[in-house]
Amino acid sequence: QVQLVESGGGLAQPGGSLRLSCAASGDIDKINAMGWSRQAPGKRRELIGSITFMNNTHYATPFYGRVTISRGDAKATAVLQMNSLQLGDTAVYYCYADVQSGLVLSNVQGRGTQVTVST
Repeated sequence: QVQLVESGGGLAQPGGSLRLSCAASGDIDKINAMGWSRQAPGKRRELIGSITFMNNTHYATPFYGRVTISRGDAKATAVLQMNSLQLGDTAVYYCYADVQSGLVLSNVQGRGTQVTVST
C-alpha cells in the first residue's frame, strides 16, 4: 500500500508564498510522476501541475509562471512552491502520484493540506 502525506499548509498572506511538501511511502518500485491539485470552497478540483520521473514539469495554464514543482531532497518527495498568493488561492491542496509497484500501476492521492490566504 502506498501513502502520500502533504505538509506545509497553514495561513499565508496575500502577495506571499507557500511551500508544500509531499512524501510518498509504502510499496513503491517507481514513481512515474508526482503532482498537485487543489479544491477551493464551493469549486471543482483543479490541477496545478506535475513533475515526471525524468524531472519534466507540466503546469496548468492558470498557474504557469507562478508555481514551481520540484523533487524534494528526500527520496519520493515533491515540493510545490507558489508565489504571489491571492485570496483565491485559499484551498485544500492535494498531492498525487503515479506509482508502480511490481506490475501494478496506480494513482494515489494524499489527504490534502489546508492553505488559507488572508490578511
